[in-house]
Amino acid sequence: MSSQAPTVTEQDIADFLARTPSFFERHAELLAKVQLSHPHGARAVSLQERQAEMLREKIKGLEQKIIEMIRNGQENVAIADRLHRWTQALMLTVATAELPAVLLKELRHQFLIPQAGLRLWGVDAAFAEHECARPVSTDVKSFASSLSQPYCGVNSGFEAAGWLQAADGSEGGATSLALIPLQHGTPARSFGLLVLGSPDPTRYTAEMGTEFLTRVGDIASAALARWLPAAPAPAADEPAAQAD
Repeated sequence: MSSQAPTVTEQDIADFLARTPSFFERHAELLAKVQLSHPHGARAVSLQERQAEMLREKIKGLEQKIIEMIRNGQENVAIADRLHRWTQALMLTVATAELPAVLLKELRHQFLIPQAGLRLWGVDAAFAEHECARPVSTDVKSFASSLSQPYCGVNSGFEAAGWLQAADGSEGGATSLALIPLQHGTPARSFGLLVLGSPDPTRYTAEMGTEFLTRVGDIASAALARWLPAAPAPAADEPAAQAD
């Protein structure tokens, strides 16, 4: 009774070649005889040509990744430069009353933001009549306090959208918004809301990252904290000792 020879599969052959790299050293003539289909045509090519083509495609893919990395690096440097110039403008503003105007103007200019607006509450009495200190609803204050990070998305009738103003003084027309809470103190409490708007519905979306906007909020909060009432000096634990 004859026994049937075991079936050799393609995987068996592939495993054998992977385990036996010296096979093609002993049978080098096979490399020149193997013909493969060209990936971009009907003609046959040698194994060496196919390997060279695969390497060229791999190198091309790596080049594209390098180009993308360089482009992303250049964009990040440009953003960092704009953020630096905006921060510098705030630090060089001596008159505290001018801070909101400088903040909004430079923010629109440096980052090409179509519209921006700002409201602050709980400010020092010296700034209570300022445009940015105009009253806001309890809902706005509650919303700002609830934000753990900036909100980005469609303008669905937010009260803050009514604060927006373009560089030319025009108002309204924003279809997408970024709402950035301004916070101060430990524990942090909200004392304002910075709103960025655009007529482009894709400018601010729920899927976009908020790391950059969070930094904008941190810097704006630090600058505008000068508008808050000065904290009372801590009481001394004991009365000063009288001289003998």
